[in-house]
Amino acid sequence: MTNPTGSDFLSRAEAAAADLLRLSPAYAPTPLLDLGEVATRLGVDQLLAKDEGRRMLGSFKSLGGTYAGLRALARVAGTDIGGLLAARPDNLPALICASDGNHGLAVAAAARFAGAPARIFLHGGVPALRARRIEKQGGEIVWVQGTYDDAVDAAAAAARTGAGILVADTTDDPADPVVGDVMAGYGVIATEVRRQAEGHRPTHVFVQAGVGGLAAAMAEGLKDWMAPPAAIVAVEPETCACVTAAFAHDRVVRIQGDLQTAAEMLSCGEASAPAMEILRRRGAEVLTVSEADLLEAPRRLRDGRGPATTPSGAAGFAGLCHALSSQRARFGLGADSRVLVIVTERDLEE
Repeated sequence: MTNPTGSDFLSRAEAAAADLLRLSPAYAPTPLLDLGEVATRLGVDQLLAKDEGRRMLGSFKSLGGTYAGLRALARVAGTDIGGLLAARPDNLPALICASDGNHGLAVAAAARFAGAPARIFLHGGVPALRARRIEKQGGEIVWVQGTYDDAVDAAAAAARTGAGILVADTTDDPADPVVGDVMAGYGVIATEVRRQAEGHRPTHVFVQAGVGGLAAAMAEGLKDWMAPPAAIVAVEPETCACVTAAFAHDRVVRIQGDLQTAAEMLSCGEASAPAMEILRRRGAEVLTVSEADLLEAPRRLRDGRGPATTPSGAAGFAGLCHALSSQRARFGLGADSRVLVIVTERDLEE
């Protein structure tokens, strides 16, 4: 299976939206906020913020992990998601994944909806609050020493031994169908933005990187629709710049180090191959930001009446602020720019 492009990708995203909405009203479209006060302070024409903290489970990850998990179980059961939910067949295999917190929560939710077990591999840096949320969805936690990438390896090894179905959000296989389903789930955001901002098409999108899946979905779903210069900018911490490394080497590589960052959900050392294929094809750019930028971004959003979020959730906004302060020419930013940022999660402490 190859990555769908253009209208095919949007059709898959629309199908994902319909399947997810049957699960809960909390999968209804999230707000697209017009943050005029912040735009004025930054010196751009418009700042739109897609508030994914209002999504089911409090983050955009509920779109990809839940949809991909249900699709994987439906394939095993020889049906579609509707048939799976109606029948809830006995003896479904476990869903397995690695996570920094949010993806595992979404996969555990998929298992709960279908009546299947879930086993979520977490590294020691995942906060206890996020682990407890997974357990409340019925997921079994498997703690792994090391980094997120060590948890990815452990989850994949468990799946190879027959412990369950791997629902990863990253892979070195450009044609991986499950990761394709994850990105189709993320594409729901793009379909919503296209309807919500039709009269004010953004010139720029700043979005967190992580392993690249969300940024790739935004690039595939929005690039052809945006106003010039139609810039897609993936933002990542300086300490976890795996997308930057993949661009530099023209292939996916695993970066070294402890991957420590205030943006805990972006603590990733290896980009996803399907995401990188899309980001390259769509001419996306990548921008790294400092820990100080990441820590400051949630406060600046909140001061401008934006959503309460975390350094992870505000990473795209942190990238925009950094670009405006020192790299306007590189990204074609000016007083007439209309910028979209994806605020990816709510602040759990709120």
